[in-house]
Amino acid sequence: MSNILLYLFYFFTFYAFLPGIISRLFGFRVFKRGLSESEISLTFDDGPDPKYTPRLLDLLKAHGVKATFFVVGKHAEAHPDIVERMHREGHSVGIHNYSHRANWIMRPKTVARHVRMTSEAIERITGEKPKFYRPPWGIMNLFDFASRSRMQIVLWSAMPGDWRVSGGAERIETRMTKRLKGGQVYLLHDCGNTFGADPEAPRNTIAALERFIPAAMQKGYAFVRVEELMQSTAKARTKAKREPGPIRKAIVSAWLLWERAFHTLFRLESAIPGDHKSFLFYRVTDYRGRTVPFAGGDALKSGDKIVELHMNNELLYEFGRKARSPVQLAIQLIRAMERTMPQLADSVLQRPDAASIKAVIGTSMVNRGVEQFGFTVVELPKGLFALATRLYLKALLSVIHPQGKDRLGERSEMLVPKMIALPASELARRYGDAAKEVAAAKSSPQAAT
Repeated sequence: MSNILLYLFYFFTFYAFLPGIISRLFGFRVFKRGLSESEISLTFDDGPDPKYTPRLLDLLKAHGVKATFFVVGKHAEAHPDIVERMHREGHSVGIHNYSHRANWIMRPKTVARHVRMTSEAIERITGEKPKFYRPPWGIMNLFDFASRSRMQIVLWSAMPGDWRVSGGAERIETRMTKRLKGGQVYLLHDCGNTFGADPEAPRNTIAALERFIPAAMQKGYAFVRVEELMQSTAKARTKAKREPGPIRKAIVSAWLLWERAFHTLFRLESAIPGDHKSFLFYRVTDYRGRTVPFAGGDALKSGDKIVELHMNNELLYEFGRKARSPVQLAIQLIRAMERTMPQLADSVLQRPDAASIKAVIGTSMVNRGVEQFGFTVVELPKGLFALATRLYLKALLSVIHPQGKDRLGERSEMLVPKMIALPASELARRYGDAAKEVAAAKSSPQAAT
């Protein structure tokens, strides 16, 4: 007997209780609240009801409000004209199981059958496959996370308790008004013919909405379908990632001040003389490191004169702040290199000591794809310099990359600083003609004017 009780305890804990707690508290695999200053969503469960749902649709139409309905499959089949009207008038239609039964007391196959039958019913009526699912009472089981992966599970953030007639419409309106804020997802009901509800309860819901909707609109709120609130939320999250907070701004400001001091201290020259916004800066110095072989038998050796490259981290930060994705950032970096390499060649090859320069080198985590510019990628020898460089560049990446710290945990094995080296002869061969064109453009009469 005790073993059976223990089994039941584990079953309900892992099959039913924990999934519900995780989804409610942490929002795992569910949408329950949006990020918006002015948009809110009205959602209605348990319908359609032949008496109250048409009255509700009339009210929503009169105010130009769009909502989301989670219909019970057998009710939809009984009243297809109402579901068709929901869809025709621009509302979203989601799934609320075929009958109003909790997922805790049904096997996974039974839940899947309920969802499939309701989905097929909605698709027959509207011509569109539903995208959203709300389990009755918001009760989820372990398999809902996996088996509902093709649909978005939608819960709620505000529950006025409109399934009972006690308290009347005024109580519902008061509760909705107290919770009125952007991003709210209201749970309401357009049918009272379910366990625990009062059959006439939707009458109070409609009466409350008759006052609540115009009052909320007057305050500047807009009523949108769940998918629209989800889209606004995705945009808000993207913007939040791109827009730094006060602490991040302070860190960036301090960092950029250090960058300017570094440029002055080490007397870095711009690849475009006089332009502090150039993508590349450099200094001529002696190489100190292990031998780096080049194609053709030549090699860079300790003591050789080099051009030491430094990317403009202020410009990198601007690229990262404005980039909508890592791909867009990569494209911006490639284009910046394409524009700057001829200018770098022009600046280096015109130096009095150009003939003694052996190579152009740099150290960066941004080293994928540099071979297209003629560079050789070289592993840094293990040691204090490699460790310090990696820590510095990872900190820099967390600031300039559009995904910030998230990028550091994604394929971290690729975030390794490496040396990139380009022989001076290859610089002249690849970019010499382009450098001459740059120089000619500078000295042309048209440029002078």
